[in-house]
Amino acid sequence: MSRRAGTSFADVTPASSANLACLKPVCLDDLNDAAALQTRRDRKYLIPETELSWLVDRLSCDAVALEISGRRSFQYESVYFDTPSLQSYLAAARGRPHRIKVRTRTYMDSGRCALEVKQRDGRGRTVKHRTDYPSERRRELDERGQSFVDSIVGPGRVSSDLRPVLTTRYSRSTLLLLRSNSRVTIDTNLRWSSADGAVIRLTKVVLLETKSEGRPSIADRLLWSRQHRPITISKYATGMAAFDPALPANKWNRVLREHFGWAPSRIA
Repeated sequence: MSRRAGTSFADVTPASSANLACLKPVCLDDLNDAAALQTRRDRKYLIPETELSWLVDRLSCDAVALEISGRRSFQYESVYFDTPSLQSYLAAARGRPHRIKVRTRTYMDSGRCALEVKQRDGRGRTVKHRTDYPSERRRELDERGQSFVDSIVGPGRVSSDLRPVLTTRYSRSTLLLLRSNSRVTIDTNLRWSSADGAVIRLTKVVLLETKSEGRPSIADRLLWSRQHRPITISKYATGMAAFDPALPANKWNRVLREHFGWAPSRIA
């Protein structure tokens, strides 16, 4: 992990360097038709970069890679919104069964942007609602954005108090596993920026996320065979805690200590 005042995002190394080029391509429409997975179960892993080639090789008979305009690695930016009292963060930290996360996600290569509301239901599943959003307003919630949030969580509950508190950037590649219609996302060059401009980068590791409707995928089983187990990590919550050790963060302590060099504040 490195912490610095600022970093260019132009010098990233795409995940396709890890043998993704050997996979057959799939277009976005076909990927969505096969595995849209707006309601899904996610499993997340942090693995060394050196393990990625091994995993892709083992998946090559079952996996295809998302390709758009000849590219297989895409730059993402997410801006997370929370209330002044960090209602969304604290609900996650305290394990509230029904909680929400609000963000804009910008696909930097195309300039497209979406406003997303992610809900955790009582059974531990994530339900994502999204709508197109102007990229030039991705760091604010305008009246239309507030109305969309209200339509999901109820009028006036949080939308008027939401403000941008954290920005993440990373490179992502996406695999479709054909036999199970599940996905694997591969995130590299992870970077967090706080509201006051501080920056943290996570290097030499890859964040993998398997997304399925329930049962573990072949990717999960391969990772388990290498002693990689699912971890508890949220780009939003982990980033917030890394910047502010006074925040309650018991759920993410292991990841924060092992990968961010983090120690909790004595005041917390």
